[in-house]
Amino acid sequence: MTGHLPWGDQDLTWTFEWDAETPVHLAAVRLGDREHRVHRVPLVEVLTADHGHVPASDRLAHTELGSMLRYAGHDEADDRLVIRQEAEGVRAELELERLGAARALRARVTVTNTGDDEPLVLRAVTTWSAGFTARNGDRGPRAAAPDHHGDWARISGRSDWLGEGRWTRTPLRGPDFPRLAEHLTGHDPRSAFAVTSDGTWSTGGDLPVAAVASEASALALAWQVEHNGAWRWEVAEDTDGGYVALSGPTEADASWTRVLAPGESFDTVPATIAAGADVEAAVAALTDFRRAARRAHPDNAAMPVVFNDYMNTLDGDPTTEKLLPLIAAAAAAGAEVFCIDAGWYDDSGHWWDTVGEWLPSTTRFPSGLGEVIDAIRDAGMVPGLWLEPEVIGVRSPIADELPLGAFLLRHGRRIVEHHRYHLDLRHPAAIAHLDAVVDRLVADFGIGFFKFDYNINPGTGTDHDADSTGDGLLAHNRAHLAWLDRLLDRHPGLVIENCSSGAMRMDFAIMSRLQMQSTSDQQDFTKYPPIAAAAPFSLLPEQAASWAYPQPDMDDEEIAFCLVTGLLGRFYVSGYLNRMTPGQLAQVSEAVAVAKGLRAEITAGHPTWPLGLPGWTDPWVALGLRGERGDLVSVWRRPGTDGHGTDAPGSAELRLPHLAGRDLAVETVFPTALPAWRTDWDAATGTLTVHADDAPVAARTLRLVPGAHRPVGAPASPDAAS
Repeated sequence: MTGHLPWGDQDLTWTFEWDAETPVHLAAVRLGDREHRVHRVPLVEVLTADHGHVPASDRLAHTELGSMLRYAGHDEADDRLVIRQEAEGVRAELELERLGAARALRARVTVTNTGDDEPLVLRAVTTWSAGFTARNGDRGPRAAAPDHHGDWARISGRSDWLGEGRWTRTPLRGPDFPRLAEHLTGHDPRSAFAVTSDGTWSTGGDLPVAAVASEASALALAWQVEHNGAWRWEVAEDTDGGYVALSGPTEADASWTRVLAPGESFDTVPATIAAGADVEAAVAALTDFRRAARRAHPDNAAMPVVFNDYMNTLDGDPTTEKLLPLIAAAAAAGAEVFCIDAGWYDDSGHWWDTVGEWLPSTTRFPSGLGEVIDAIRDAGMVPGLWLEPEVIGVRSPIADELPLGAFLLRHGRRIVEHHRYHLDLRHPAAIAHLDAVVDRLVADFGIGFFKFDYNINPGTGTDHDADSTGDGLLAHNRAHLAWLDRLLDRHPGLVIENCSSGAMRMDFAIMSRLQMQSTSDQQDFTKYPPIAAAAPFSLLPEQAASWAYPQPDMDDEEIAFCLVTGLLGRFYVSGYLNRMTPGQLAQVSEAVAVAKGLRAEITAGHPTWPLGLPGWTDPWVALGLRGERGDLVSVWRRPGTDGHGTDAPGSAELRLPHLAGRDLAVETVFPTALPAWRTDWDAATGTLTVHADDAPVAARTLRLVPGAHRPVGAPASPDAAS
């Protein structure tokens, strides 16, 4: 029995094959009119207590049970495909779905114990496992040991508090994958380049979004593991080619095992895989998929401008006296939402370990919080509040009111992290508490916006009512998502910002549900541009809320720099606007008006990086959005970022190959009151040189409008960049 199953459309087709001796595998990826045959690996890998790896390894791949699976049927309907495979005592169903025109698929796997009486002890299950380099059979004899990795590179990112989204492009052939001559042994290598998350800060270290790309093959594959807890992805090399495997929690990485009794099933976390001719095209496909897959919400298009009192401003110390002038100034600048950040519930001045009741302070607001909320609403803005719903301070009265089972536990003891307990959202009492808090604040104050923060990571999970700590955490993670779904079902117009000490939990499981994401807690405005520019690799541009926090002690170029940082995303403002001069406030008001005018383009644009993905110390940083009206590009020049205090060069060359051969008009979108940057356009190479001249700290948002195609050697149009 030989099977051949193409699935997709004229833009992207995935071809699956199998026979009586081998499991189902991805055989080829056709992108447009070019087909790429790829290394064959089992499409589903299952690691159990009874069936380990062959040969022994710590990979997701090379599982004995994965190699034993055989095709048992498939169902195809509209944009959904289910491929069933079976082995003795187990069934694995891979569900694939496409959404809209995105060049991407989403995968998930269901494993079922089909035996009569023995349990199936799962240790790891892949959501996706497939080759990406050419097959050895397509490149030459095995003995030749072809260099499958060639010019393939891995594009991956790391985050930390204050340093989110630090991306690198690393050749696969090199220290990670040296040439081992393993073909002489007849066995594949045993290691992999693997990155993991093992708690609830799903993006607190390595990122669940990554890509592999080859210029020679004109192919890039990008992926995202869509989970708000533990996950793993790996890139590895077999003798016959390279593969990518994606999964949720595993035993080795996250203390996860799951015991399936006969008839029971387990569903993996979903993952999405996108394809393009290069990395930017693959990220564009991921962007299209994210837009198609996110929860429908009025805010998705409305994108109201939010003022938040926290960053470099009140810093968690709000009072009526401090807030009322800020409210007036934010409204005058054009803000549409005003969020009161942390501290509004505190009477003591030491609130960190007492949170959980979420009752308004009486000392901070002598006439009640309602006076401030009314001022926000009277100023024409939607009132918002900060909330950290999943934690209870160790000194909070709620800690003694909720049952023990409402908390994440280890051996019957509540897990404490940074003086907080963590709610277990599998428990109905925990859910009832959170529902009551949110519903009360909405009913009592008409809150239309919440900033949900999340400042602790409880580790691998809970062993209460679970097969393993990882199993307990996975069930809690899923209960958290279900709570968010029900919350937004009850309050469909409520806008929720996701925050987690900045962006420590910025995964698509969360961001497919919530409306916007705080990209960092970074307080140094010169360090923020790499974070803001890199954010659209991980989430939608319109969800990326990068702080624009100008201050009255800044000069005009510094204020513009801060404001440009937020413009090509969800505009998110802070700063002492009430202390600014009329000229400074006018600059903020201009940026707010520009942000409102760009909303439709941002929600349809695709990210580009004309200077490459930003490095943490790059002196120049750029983020572009490609759209029907041309490209929007924000460009920052930063001081002293080389580690020696040296100012950046006065100019930078933006690479815009998609505009090569055309005239180009360059328009300043913001700031229009400051001197426009000089630009030089080289149509032959598609290079735009921008000159910041003498300003050591400067930024501009530009619009690049392509004109007619220019014949080779023709002079530039008088309207072109100058």
